[in-house]
Amino acid sequence: MLKQKKFWKRVLWVFGIALILLLIGAIYLVEVTKIAPPKTADTSSLQWQRTDHGNGFYTLKNNWFRHSKSGLYEMYVEGNPFERGVINGKLSKELVVRQEDHFAEQITKMVPSKFKRNFLKYLIGFFNRNLDKNITAEYREEIYGVSTSASPQYQYLGTNYQRILNYHAAHDIGHAVQNLALVGCTSFGTWGSMSADSTMIIGRNFDFYVGDKFAEDKIVAFFNPTKGHKFMTVTWGGFVGAVSGMNDQGLSVTINAAKTSLPTGSATPVSLVTREILQYAKNITEAISIAKSRKMFVSESFLVASAADNKAVIIEKTPETLDVYDSQKDFIICTNHFQSKGLGKTKMNIEQEKESASTYRYKRLTELLHANGKNTVQKTINILRDQKGLNGTNIGMGNEKAINQLIAHHSVVFEPKKLIVWVSTSPWQLGQYVAYDLNKIFLLQGMKADREIADSSLAIAPDSFLLMPGYKNFQVFRNIKQRIMDGGKVNTDSLVASNPEFYNAYLLAGDYLYKQKDYTAALKNYKLALTKIIATKKEEDHIREQIQKINKKLAP
Repeated sequence: MLKQKKFWKRVLWVFGIALILLLIGAIYLVEVTKIAPPKTADTSSLQWQRTDHGNGFYTLKNNWFRHSKSGLYEMYVEGNPFERGVINGKLSKELVVRQEDHFAEQITKMVPSKFKRNFLKYLIGFFNRNLDKNITAEYREEIYGVSTSASPQYQYLGTNYQRILNYHAAHDIGHAVQNLALVGCTSFGTWGSMSADSTMIIGRNFDFYVGDKFAEDKIVAFFNPTKGHKFMTVTWGGFVGAVSGMNDQGLSVTINAAKTSLPTGSATPVSLVTREILQYAKNITEAISIAKSRKMFVSESFLVASAADNKAVIIEKTPETLDVYDSQKDFIICTNHFQSKGLGKTKMNIEQEKESASTYRYKRLTELLHANGKNTVQKTINILRDQKGLNGTNIGMGNEKAINQLIAHHSVVFEPKKLIVWVSTSPWQLGQYVAYDLNKIFLLQGMKADREIADSSLAIAPDSFLLMPGYKNFQVFRNIKQRIMDGGKVNTDSLVASNPEFYNAYLLAGDYLYKQKDYTAALKNYKLALTKIIATKKEEDHIREQIQKINKKLAP
């Protein structure tokens, strides 16, 4: 009896210690995830108010925000860091709030459990506990300024500042943890003998997809900071980083994700490194210097084109090192693998070339560049809209191996020497490309009356694909796919018929039928999927594993 009492005393003692340690751990986790906003000397800009002129047109001093007839939002912001953030937030307040609503909605879909979402909040907070220490004081202040216009609805996720700060690392974390097709971008450039008038032309598809709503409200933003160069970016509400942009020195930057290892701690988000290059570099040498000075926690390719250098290079950067790829030709191509002598030979990059869609897209882009003759802006856009596989093969609509995967958040074309940029309008890169002349826009002294600022004479017409049966079929495909993702019932024959050359239609049908325990029908679809052009080795392996499972189940 005495031994039994001692045993239970020890159990209670161990349990008590474990409970105390758990409580201490929880308190520690809550405390370390807190990030205080930067101290700002002058906060008078918080009292400034925008003027509403109606129809979505707002002004605040020389700054303005408007909704173009093209569907794009346009914004001009000037001033010191904190002022820029405050003005940005006040002018685009509805978009800042709406973007976070979309983000929260997507997270809820991905992680339905409230308990798990709460745990995820602290996990991300712990991972990003030193995030602010890896971001310059200038951008911390600007993000803080924007955060003052964020919604109070999500305080349970953290303070406004903490949330907006963390959102700037969301791309990097998603990229590192999942290595999905969500970041399978394509970019390229031509100049000299490869361009019709020898002028440099840069084209890029930003194939970053986190739901349709995320891409609804695109902002073409023009910044005039007190320090550094004037520049433009294609962005969204609450985001001060850059993924596609060009400055008034004729230097453009676009980013393409590369395969990366799981990070062990926070560093500078890729988008803020890109932003710093746009704001402070006037040539390739200065861009490389800035990239070298920042530690990143994911691997990325920066396609940097410079009017001053009359060429483009790719800065390839990992958490450990940096290399530069110079094609030594009058054109350059960038997908999602490294090409430099150093990083191109790494084990991880070789795996990426073999197992992802990157190499296939690279070859298709090379094929089109050589077949099209001397490049023009129109030809660049035609390439960015191309849905075919090698040798013009039909590989289905939405294939990650296509240059146009029909998921692009935006597509852009730059002419750095002329300071002109074309930005795509919805849907994806199929809508009209709207042209902006940075020379003219940065000469504007504010905007007193709402008016179009794009150069209509330079606009590129929408893709004729929008008028074809294929586009309607793709919409049907997407709708059925979404119903599957939402757990609804679908007709798999209709799914396949809407996109018959796309392996993913058969893969989706197979997975759906497998869950319904209709193994014979699932097997048929999996086998048909193997006859199509499959984007990644991971997907092919999944299909073959499912076939093996079914064969075992159906074996006598």
